[in-house]
Amino acid sequence: MVTTITDIRVPADQFPLGRILKEYPDIEIELERIVPTREEIIPLFWIESGSEREVEETLETDPLVEEISALTRTPDRILYSVNWSPEVDALVRTMVDLGVDVLTAEGTANFWEFRLQFADREQLSRFRRICQDEDIDIELLRVYNPQMPPETGPLSPEQRDALTAAYEEGYFDVPRGISQKDLADLVGISDNSMSQRLRRGTKVAVAELLYGTGRQHRSEDS
Repeated sequence: MVTTITDIRVPADQFPLGRILKEYPDIEIELERIVPTREEIIPLFWIESGSEREVEETLETDPLVEEISALTRTPDRILYSVNWSPEVDALVRTMVDLGVDVLTAEGTANFWEFRLQFADREQLSRFRRICQDEDIDIELLRVYNPQMPPETGPLSPEQRDALTAAYEEGYFDVPRGISQKDLADLVGISDNSMSQRLRRGTKVAVAELLYGTGRQHRSEDS
């Protein structure tokens, strides 16, 4: 049995958490994992601190949501859990029913991108057939077989600029010399974009430090 890993993209309105981003496009959501139980499906996801009121108000009025809880708070982010009703949308139900592992998932106001792990090619084929039958508009971006793509790679100019500004302005100091929002304003980008560039740039920089340049690299989007 050969594991298959894929990157897919779906319109935001076909994923329950995507509705939040439709209403509040500056909020960044990062799905941690999806936990199925007998009665419910529970997603765990991170949002940026300062956005919790909008998120909670939106989810509390969603007919799919039975309960929402804040689990963990950091200076920058909050980890939430949501109890979705069994009538959750077809995309999530298909992932759960087939036992597809959600490795990463991030959303924007327009679409969500998932990195999914399938037990084999047959499971991937079944997933695609069900999505087609349910009119789920998925775009298959990449297929990695049998291993995860390496996460190292050269920093993009945008990532380098974000990390340089963060370092020079004391973002990594304890206590911080500048907030992420003020750093984004200084660079001239949205808070959401700054968060992505810092996270992805830091990941690339750390991987490069640990593994060096002697392996195949893959660039991250800015």
